Parts: sequence; structure tokens; C-alpha cells
Amino acid sequence: MLFEDLSLSKSIQKAVFEEGYLNPTPIQEKAIPIVLEGRDLIGCAQTGTGKTAAFAIPIIHQLHRIVGSSKKAKQIRALVVTPTRELAVQIGQSFDTYAKYTNLTQLTIFGGVSQNPQVDALKNGVDVLIATPGRLLDLHKQGFLDLNHLHTLVLDEADQMLDMGFINDVKKIVKLTPKNRQTLLFSATMPIAIRELAEMFLQDPAKVEVSPVSSTAENVEQRIYFVDKTEKRNLLYTLIKEENLSNVLVFSRTKHGADNVVKALRKKDIPAEAIHGDKSQNARQRVLDAFKNKEVGVLVATDIAARGIDIEQLPYVINFDLPNIPETYVHRIGRTGRAGNGGIAISFCGKDELPYWKDIQKLIKVDVKTIADHPYQWHSGSPEAGEKPKNSNRSGGAHKSRKSTNAKKNKKRWY
Repeated sequence: MLFEDLSLSKSIQKAVFEEGYLNPTPIQEKAIPIVLEGRDLIGCAQTGTGKTAAFAIPIIHQLHRIVGSSKKAKQIRALVVTPTRELAVQIGQSFDTYAKYTNLTQLTIFGGVSQNPQVDALKNGVDVLIATPGRLLDLHKQGFLDLNHLHTLVLDEADQMLDMGFINDVKKIVKLTPKNRQTLLFSATMPIAIRELAEMFLQDPAKVEVSPVSSTAENVEQRIYFVDKTEKRNLLYTLIKEENLSNVLVFSRTKHGADNVVKALRKKDIPAEAIHGDKSQNARQRVLDAFKNKEVGVLVATDIAARGIDIEQLPYVINFDLPNIPETYVHRIGRTGRAGNGGIAISFCGKDELPYWKDIQKLIKVDVKTIADHPYQWHSGSPEAGEKPKNSNRSGGAHKSRKSTNAKKNKKRWY
């Protein structure tokens, strides 16, 4: 299928073609016609599948048809709610890109910055509002937001809004919108709470699912290291140094953990930065830009902050901490191996994380290569001592070197 087969306005087609897009991705091909029909939609799709365009393009088409070149005061007709500032900014940029040959305007609002410029823009009127939940409710409470003319509501990354504790805020936001709205819900995973939310606020929704959450890209090489919990930082440093890794995205379970990993790497002269919810918007953007420009070789991120990272050629992902939700593993390693490129996903599994790894293996059903020859094994009860996890493919000398052999003899913590 070609984009021109989707019966989109010429203004949108021109903008899409200028971006070099000829064929819609699977999520776009399935979702765009449904949204154009005006139906509610549940979309299960991971980041990197073209999900934003799947709702932005048909929304722009609908609003362009309604608003046209009207000079009347603009009213909020589409609202996109998303959990993080980075995602809000990216979505806003997408709307700007696809709507550049229309008369439509968008505004992105989020917390952590002064509300005054956002309030001024709202007073001037906008067609599309992209917002994080907290700032949206705050400005509505102050009387700066009118959602009575809303045509379409998008709940993006719903599972992450659930994880971040925004579920009650989302419910409040939905109740502020007209009952006859069109509602689109997108999520990388579909836990029970999200399905319940969909049943509560969507009317007879169509369901679209692409890249099932259990599937991992075939061009991503997966490796697992069973490592003593206290030696993870040593192992991370050893891999980065011995294999000369750069452009590495490292996942940490907590903000505090991410900061500690960065401090430890910097002590060993490894340029590293952390990105998480405690960082200011400007600081997060500076870190992201530095990583994209390869000024920083290692970026340590929490799952929440990583939802705003979109880098096509990312060669390495390392799970410093294994996620306790199996689908999150699939989402994490999907950061690499994009756009036909290869990638390597490395995971560290401490003894306490073995149940998480077993759940992940049940989900992905892939024989992941176990790298057995490294100096930081579990001290006791490790797979090397006979507790070999199912479906693991033990590998011997793939990483054996003189340095690693010496490290066994002289195992010294460097943090």
C-alpha cells in the first residue's frame, strides 16, 4: 500500500512525501482508515513502529477538512495526552511536520517550566493540544483550557501513564471532554488495568495490534550474563572497555540506580550521562542531544524517560537491571535493530532476578545466548553451578581474553 491509497488530503500527502515516506508502516496502514471513519480505536504497538503518525495524520486530515482556511478563533479540537515531556515534544514535532501545509496549529504543554508562554499560546487559540497529565489538569483548573469543542482524544503510551501513577489523572481528563468525542488509546502493552480503562471510556473500539509484545526483532542478537548483583558495575565497565562499546543505552530500574551507574563509569573515565524524571526538561534535552551527537558514549535511562528516546541507529542496549514485566524487556531491546540495522541486546541477571528472566523467556520463546566466561558470576547457586535456566544457550570463549582471565585472579571493585 502507498500513502496515496489512503485518501488523504493533498496537503498532507505533500508533507508526508517530503519526509521520504511512500509506504505506511503496518500500524499506520491498519489504524489510519479506522480513525478516518471516526471510530474509537485501541492500538497495541511498540515505540518505533510509526505509531505517532498513525494517529497524527488522520487527525490532521479530519481537522483540516473541518477548519480549512477559516480565520475564526481557534478551539482545541484534538487532545493528545502522553506521560513524559520528551514524548510530548516529539508528538508536537510530528504534528508540525505533517500539518505544515495546512492552517492547523499545535501547542505542547508540560510541567517543569513556566506556564506563562503556554497560557499565552492557549489564549491565542490552538487546534491541537499535546499535554502531560499534571500540567493539563493544572491549567484547566485555572480556567485556561476549554475542551468543550474537542473532536478527538488520544491517550498515548497508556501503560506508562499507568506505571507513573497517572491513571486517576487520565480518568479526570477524560471526564472533562465531550461524551461524543472520538477516543484513540495506544499502548505498548495491554495489562488488565489498561483494558479496563478502554472498556470504561471507549465506545465499540476497533482493535489493531502489530509487532506482538512477545516478538523480538530477528536482527537483534541477544545475550545474557548471570552476574553477582554487586559486580554488575564491574561487568558493565569490562564490556564497554574490552569490546570498545559506544553509543550504548543502559537501562536501570530506578533513578537512583541510574545516577550511581553514571558516577561509577565516570570514575573510570567513561563519558556517561543519566536521563530520568528528576532531571529538568532542559537538562534532559541536553543529555539526549549529546548522546545523539555521540558526544556521550553511554546513556543510562529509566524505562519512563527512555520512552522519549528515538534513535534509528542504536547499536547496543544493555539491561543493567532486568525488568519485572516481561513485555518491558521486548520494548527495551526494540530500541536497537531498527530500520533494518543490526543490534546487540545484553542483559545482566542477578540471582534475585532469575524469576524475571524465566518469565521473559516464557514470553519471547527465544534461545538467548548465555555468556558463561566472565569473572563476575554468582558466588553460589549460579547456572554455572548446575542451575542452568531453560532455553539458555551457553557460550564459552566468545568473550574470553587475557584481561578477563587476569580479572578473575585479581577481582577488585572499582566503585
